[in-house]
Amino acid sequence: MLKLATAQVWVHDQEAALAWYTEILGFEVRVDVTVAEMGNFRWLTVGPVDQPDVAIVLMAIPGEPVFDAETVAQIKGLMAKGATGGLFFETDDCQARYEELSARGVEFTQEPTAYPYGIDAGFRDPSGNSFRITQLAEGWGS
Repeated sequence: MLKLATAQVWVHDQEAALAWYTEILGFEVRVDVTVAEMGNFRWLTVGPVDQPDVAIVLMAIPGEPVFDAETVAQIKGLMAKGATGGLFFETDDCQARYEELSARGVEFTQEPTAYPYGIDAGFRDPSGNSFRITQLAEGWGS
């Protein structure tokens, strides 16, 4: 059996991302470890307080030897366009979460909109990653 435990998002600045995900979204730190033997590689994860078995890695974009300069530039270009991310969050009240997060300074790309599957809104983190908040309609549970 496979169990999904961690998802990753690229971030420009791990400290800024950590502050945003914890202070703005209200997530908690899961792991924050720096591995000196791997060139001070930092493994930084956060997650929703009520979901201790789920973590999101806030991953700095690595350079050589992992990615060459061209690949790093491509990743940053996609982030700037909002073409990275892909996390979907569920809520029991999309409009309330939208208002709450907007008041905290979250950049929304789409206000709550009704669809056959529920009410859905789009937002971005400071690195440009695109995410969705969805209030699922009855019968559309995950």
